[in-house]
Amino acid sequence: MPPRSQVPIEETWDLESVYASHEGWEAACEELTNILPKLSAYQGKIKEGPDKLLAYLELAQKAGIMAGKIRNYASNYYSVDTTNQRNAARLGQAQSLLSRLKAATAFFEPELMEIGLDVVEEWIESTPELAFFSHALDKLRRRQEHVRSSEVEEVLAMTSDPFSGPSTIYSSLNNADLSFEPAVSSKGNKIEVGQASIGGLITSPDRETRRTAWENYSDGYLAYKNTMASTLISKLKQDVFNMRARGYESSLHASMGPNNIPVEVYHNLIDVFKKNLPTWYRYWRLRREIMDVDTFHVYDIKAPLTTDKPYVSFKQAVDWICEGLAPLGEEIVDVTRKGCMEQRWVDRVRNKGKRQGAFTSATAETYPFIMMSWADDLFSLSTLAHELGHGLHSYYSWSTQPYIYGRYSLFEAEVASNFNQAMVRDYLFRTQTDRDFQIALIEEAMSNFHRYFFIMPTLARFELEAHTRVEDGKPLSADTLIELMAKLFKEGYGDEVYFDHDRIGITWAQFGHMYIDFYVYQYTTGISGAHALAKPILAGDKKAVERYHSFLKAGGSRYPTENLKQTGVDLTKPEPVESAFNYLAGLVDRLEELFN
Repeated sequence: MPPRSQVPIEETWDLESVYASHEGWEAACEELTNILPKLSAYQGKIKEGPDKLLAYLELAQKAGIMAGKIRNYASNYYSVDTTNQRNAARLGQAQSLLSRLKAATAFFEPELMEIGLDVVEEWIESTPELAFFSHALDKLRRRQEHVRSSEVEEVLAMTSDPFSGPSTIYSSLNNADLSFEPAVSSKGNKIEVGQASIGGLITSPDRETRRTAWENYSDGYLAYKNTMASTLISKLKQDVFNMRARGYESSLHASMGPNNIPVEVYHNLIDVFKKNLPTWYRYWRLRREIMDVDTFHVYDIKAPLTTDKPYVSFKQAVDWICEGLAPLGEEIVDVTRKGCMEQRWVDRVRNKGKRQGAFTSATAETYPFIMMSWADDLFSLSTLAHELGHGLHSYYSWSTQPYIYGRYSLFEAEVASNFNQAMVRDYLFRTQTDRDFQIALIEEAMSNFHRYFFIMPTLARFELEAHTRVEDGKPLSADTLIELMAKLFKEGYGDEVYFDHDRIGITWAQFGHMYIDFYVYQYTTGISGAHALAKPILAGDKKAVERYHSFLKAGGSRYPTENLKQTGVDLTKPEPVESAFNYLAGLVDRLEELFN
């Protein structure tokens, strides 16, 4: 893999569209720094009336837009080259500045509560310019018992910078410092193992390449298990600290409460997952039979089942994605194509120091930037479709809503991303009828479901248990985390998969998602909601298309479950998850038929 300085610019994202130079970014940091005391000066003055409230909100939104761009620029530069110390320094500077912004505005919600939320509501009703603030006030009303005094809120806001330590340390260790022994093919060739290459290696047709890549990747984490455990345990303790500081019943309540998502959503998901584990057992058995191996290993889960692996160029992928999204209308197709082919939303090149995985990063007044590592296959196409779901969601949310509602919840985010995959996959199933292509397409779909409907709910179970142990004052260590993870995966693999205890047990260390509290379960609810949304649209329901457009444009202006309910999907009930498991079982049926 080449250094970042030697990659083709057309395969990178256009961060210069945010700031033309690093000097421009520095100037923006200075400008935002000068705004902070102006925001703080409003403390004690909001009570003067609706005009003062409006003036504060306008200045706070200006500062928020600037802060989003500043962090977006710094974070994205760091993500694609974590070995560059200037990039790391800029990200640290941005995080510190955002922490100071939080501290400067921490007085606001406690002050509104001192004024009286009923009084503020009267101001909103009497001042048309404040109408947009109505939903934000309702959100505050729902969580007012968890808002502390202005002094305490300021201190809590100030902790955001030092509390970013575990995540920052993990990112540096995981993406910049961690090294792995090379994979070795059956012919004895050595192949570099890294965050940008591991995905391709574990889908290699050569079993020895897959085995050595998977084992050496896992061993790299096991070598640092104590450091990895220390950073994660510190993050868990921070979550528990925040939960107690705000008076929530549990860390789970603290995470889901602000978005008005019932904790039953989490528990329903886990219950349905455990109930449907036999579908996964059946899939492991079928794969073992197709591959004709005596023992089925974790590194066989993504082995290709056909030697005729489809080649998919980036341009071809964009074309197919646009065809798949055609039922949503010409505008969405045009925005998608232009973003990929002209505006350089996507950083797809592989280079040393690029962080693992894929993500979308967006804020007001920027493109929705997408980071991934392109591999000319259906897996890359699926990842691009997924991230473009986030991208379109961000594009419409930020361009439609005022700043305070531009950011949607993670709960909704994973619906939009998986919806794109469901639409594109359906299009390819209907149009690419070659048997090998169909097999490869099912492999991609099962790989996606494996991540979101097996790995993520297992991590969700792990995360809930780990938080509970910290809340109860029970000890945690690298070995206890590995044992807990291994126990949960043993239940998921049953007797169908060879169980390599420590290498499977270290899986928690391979996911940066663990540093965002109770994030991973939302992949499973997301893919469930996505398939429920896609079904009527694929059936030609024009009203369903309109409801989906409304969903994309709502941003944070509605509660997540309510925004989904207006599309006809109710994720507070287990039915959408059950339905998605039925779809998964259908894929297994389809694969079985293709292999007789």
